[in-house]
Amino acid sequence: MKIILFAFIMILMPAISISHIPSDEGNFVSGLRHPVFGFDHLIAMVTVGLLSAQLGGIAIWTVPATFVSVMIIGGIFGMNGIGLPLIEYGIAVSVLALGSALTLARKIPTSFAMSFVGFFAIFHGHAHGTEMPRLAEPALYALGFSAATAGLHIIGAVTGYFAVRNQYGEKLLRITGAIIATSGIYFVLQV
Repeated sequence: MKIILFAFIMILMPAISISHIPSDEGNFVSGLRHPVFGFDHLIAMVTVGLLSAQLGGIAIWTVPATFVSVMIIGGIFGMNGIGLPLIEYGIAVSVLALGSALTLARKIPTSFAMSFVGFFAIFHGHAHGTEMPRLAEPALYALGFSAATAGLHIIGAVTGYFAVRNQYGEKLLRITGAIIATSGIYFVLQV
């Protein structure tokens, strides 16, 4: 129930919802902070964990691991100036798509979920890789961002793990997915 309330609050917070404001602090702590205080990232990362738990089996670790791995590749592309169009749209659409996938419940295969989250991870990673070269300590920033992302995946996966074992958990996850997808529509309209 708390995640539904949280997602609803995120829909109502327009001024702080898009997080790609370059930071002059380029350290581990600022890297940790970014996904947590960038609400589009926060929602996407937790949703990856929720989705992985909803799918169950090996998806609980392979889906988040795919996201983090491909996000790092996207970050490397960004750091090296390899262009990628529509970064902000990709990030905004990721919230919409991940919420929609959560709403569909167990109707997607794990391999598709891995490809799906990998596709969106490129956008999340690229956005931050582009910022990293201007930062004082880009490697520490990247490490912090990756650790925070993995931590948010774990929070989502643990929450989802217990939800699917609850009598009403699957329904709750589907409702949460619908709310997340709605916030994704908001993010798309803001870009």
